[in-house]
Amino acid sequence: MNKRMLILNMGSTSTKISVYDGYEKIWVESIVHPRSDIEKYLKYQDQYEYRKEKVIKKVAQKGEKLEDFFAFVSRGGTIKPVSGGTYEINQKMIDDSWCGLYGEHPCNIGAEIAYDLAKEYNVKAYTVDPPACSEICDEAKISGLPEIERYESFQMLNHRAMARKACKDKNVNYEDVNLIVVHMGGGISVAAHRKGKIIDVNNALAGDGPMAMERSGQLPTGDLIRLCYSGKYTEKEMIRKVNGRGGVVAYLNTTNALEIEERIKKGDEYALKIIKALVYQVSKEIGGISTVLYGKVDGIVLTGGLANWSRFVKMLKERVSHLGEILLYPGENEMESLAFGVMRCIEGSEKMKIYGG
Repeated sequence: MNKRMLILNMGSTSTKISVYDGYEKIWVESIVHPRSDIEKYLKYQDQYEYRKEKVIKKVAQKGEKLEDFFAFVSRGGTIKPVSGGTYEINQKMIDDSWCGLYGEHPCNIGAEIAYDLAKEYNVKAYTVDPPACSEICDEAKISGLPEIERYESFQMLNHRAMARKACKDKNVNYEDVNLIVVHMGGGISVAAHRKGKIIDVNNALAGDGPMAMERSGQLPTGDLIRLCYSGKYTEKEMIRKVNGRGGVVAYLNTTNALEIEERIKKGDEYALKIIKALVYQVSKEIGGISTVLYGKVDGIVLTGGLANWSRFVKMLKERVSHLGEILLYPGENEMESLAFGVMRCIEGSEKMKIYGG
């Protein structure tokens, strides 16, 4: 049986592409998109043709043929809350990804590219552990206004992958421990993992929680309302402002940690001030989420791209190490998680799920 899969993972300024043959990684490449290119597009959906062209070109450069894949797999998308697992991407999922009700993220582009390629080559498209799950406790759903219910939209795929990896390294069962997992990338999500379930997490797209490299995070409500009605911005512009153009990039005009580190080393006090504020907000979120677990925390897993930044991690540890053992897993394990999720279903050890079914 052909088990060759093309895996896509769209970030805010990058497109990661990989090919797996079953459980074996064949190759992985990352395409970095200059901010000057990305900022031309008001909505993520507008980047579809730009990103698809980059994917097809890279696949051809690697000597691959699209007709040789038995499946196209993508991280995504921002859909209604569902349980974790592997899903076949269908039209309902694509429609819900782009409706805007559940947040906007470039992973929606990858899901649509995978779906369209699958249709073109008469195969299936899949996604694993979409960034919305339905495991949060009832108390976490209450927002403060009856008209608004809190929902989760976060980096669920990497949360699960790194939590399980940390447990394997510690020789414990994921279902037996309490963890705080902190994914730190373009967005930052801080989640309470209680015995195998994610019972609370901030909405890391255009919702609550700390600011991130390109997300504003939670803002003073009154001031935000006044800004929305100032007449300066449309609804779409405001959504893009808090998701994609907010956070660190709004202050420092970059999301590149290496560049920021160099600026700090050269004496840029303003850059240091903003990063201290970032650490401060993430620390507050970690402290807050610890109460969800009644303070019984077996470990704090730090993951995502920012976990590679020694200055950032050092400052964060100084604030939160008293809450639990710090377990550092820089980067992400998402490409492998996507491939392995599909393979578990193909081999029958896990049941494939149908979105909306």
